[in-house]
Amino acid sequence: MKHLLFLLFLSISTNQLVAQSKEEKLDKTIKTLYVAISGAAGEQRDTTLIRSLFSNEGRLSPIGINKDGRITSRVLTVSQYLSGLMRLTKEKGFFEKELFRKTDVFGNMAQILSTYQSFHNADDKVPFQRGINSFQLMYDGADWKIMSITWNAESEEYPIPQKYLK
Repeated sequence: MKHLLFLLFLSISTNQLVAQSKEEKLDKTIKTLYVAISGAAGEQRDTTLIRSLFSNEGRLSPIGINKDGRITSRVLTVSQYLSGLMRLTKEKGFFEKELFRKTDVFGNMAQILSTYQSFHNADDKVPFQRGINSFQLMYDGADWKIMSITWNAESEEYPIPQKYLK
């Protein structure tokens, strides 16, 4: 009987560890991305690490205003995003820090709204930009993979709602 109770306890404990581990892995994926894309001007980013965080078909889509004043978006592959990041950070540093996160998980999919602020230097006090990243991720049984990130920078017309700054 003691042996049976021990096995039951072990089974329940293992299931709880797996659930915690899955949540911790999701948190680590987002934090790792923010750290990996951040760095001083001219500093090489770990592109292998960044690529490993995405699914094979991962996409990134900034939403913005074009020269004609129209709202538009671009759809970038991870390689295209990294090329742009390297150009952007050749002369200026780029540090993106998370302010707030809202996470919804169902089964092996997750949706995260992550409020960010961007700085040119790690010790800057005032960001040059803020906005919200919308992440869609899937759990592949071992790790969370980013399927897509869509982001929209804050503007006078679209300030970040207070509920995403708590």
